[in-house]
This record gives sequence, C-alpha cells and structure tokens, in this order.
Amino acid sequence: MLAKRIIPCLDIKDGRTVKGVNFVNLRDAGDPVELGARYSEEGADELVFLDITATHEKRKTLAQLARDIARHLNIPFTIGGGIRSVEDADVLLHSGADKISINSAAVRRPELISEMARNFGSQFVVLAVDAKYVDGEWYVHLNGGRIKTDIALMPWVKEAQDRGAGEILFTSMDHDGTKAGFANEATARISEALSIPVIASGGAGTMEHFKDVFTDGKADAGLAASIFHFKEIEIIDLKNYLREEGVTVRV
Repeated sequence: MLAKRIIPCLDIKDGRTVKGVNFVNLRDAGDPVELGARYSEEGADELVFLDITATHEKRKTLAQLARDIARHLNIPFTIGGGIRSVEDADVLLHSGADKISINSAAVRRPELISEMARNFGSQFVVLAVDAKYVDGEWYVHLNGGRIKTDIALMPWVKEAQDRGAGEILFTSMDHDGTKAGFANEATARISEALSIPVIASGGAGTMEHFKDVFTDGKADAGLAASIFHFKEIEIIDLKNYLREEGVTVRV
C-alpha cells in the first residue's frame, strides 16, 4: 500500500503566509520560506504554496519565490496562483518547483490541462478545485472562492483526469479553516471515481480528522494549514498516531 502523505499548505498574500476561515478573515502566519524549511525538517512529505490573490489581482506567481523555496527544501513542493499558460508553468519548473497547481485558468480554458500534461507530463500537473455544497450539489468556485460557477464537481474532476491532470487537490470551502473535519463523503466520491491521487483539503483540526479522511474519505494525502502553522499539531506526532491507527505513512 502506498504511504499516505501529510502536506502542509502555505497560502501566500503579499509575500506572507496567511490563514483564514472559509477563505476570509486572513491573519498572518509567518514567512513562507522559513515555514517551508521548518516543515521539511519536521517530516512533511510535500508542501503546497498557493498565492491566493494572484488570479484575483491579475498578478502572476513570482518565480523568485520558487527559487527561494527550492534553496531551502529537500522535499517536493507544488506552487500555484495565477498560472495561465505553459510559459508560466515553465518558468516555475525551471525555478525549482516539482509540480504546478492550476485552478481558475483551467476552468476557464480546460485545454490548459492537456497542454500542461503534454509539455511536462501528468505528474507535474495538479488540478486544484475549490468547491462548495449548494442546493444539494457540489459546485466549483473560482478566484479564491469568490466566483460560483455552474460546473458540478464530479464531472469536472473526471474531465481533468481525462485531460491529463496527475493529481486532484480538492478543497471544501464549507470546511476550510473550521477545524471540524474534512469533507469525507465528497472526497471518497472523488477517490472512487478517479485513478489518480486525491489530496483532501479543508477542515483539519485533530489527528483523528486525518485518520478519517484516509479511511472514510479514501484520500491519498491530507493537506492542512493553520494547525501546522501555529503548532497545534506536530507532524511527527501526527504520523506516529496514524501508524498506531494502522495508516501507512512515511516516518
């Protein structure tokens, strides 16, 4: 069985790591490069860096950030925010990123997924999906959750896989920052429908929440932010707990 991955996520605004609840009410959580280096030392399997205002403010993710991160890490990292073209991704790849994450640009032009996979390989392409449960259905949202679409979650992730996405990063906006647990039912539906890995995001508050998302939610990786940023849960403690609960993790 493949080991389940623990992935701290660093949401970046104006060069600083921030964290909010339901995508709003942001507070400062530190320098992203310093935090990333700390997580690398503490046993994180991967890291995700997302410039959460890049698309909304029509601003591209800075390649300099990727270079700074790459110099201080010895684990894989994904970077996203404002990536709209193969050229944008190429700059980040050559700056040290292991994967890129695309979201709003892919929804607006799904061919972008195919272009990325064709140029770099599926393993380089992570499709991030921000979704909210509205009137009995999960709908995709854009621009850091600011814009609702009429695109249903399940058809979209299936199309993304067909187009060559190598991984799905699913964030439940309803659960984000609440620390009430992941959206396990929706995560399980995605995991069962796809053959590519699924990263669950939004709602982690306890170590048990990770166990639940790996067992009930069938996720391949669990992503969280504030509980790691503010040292509410230590990564090594989480991994030891998961091992005791029968979940395969790298320690």
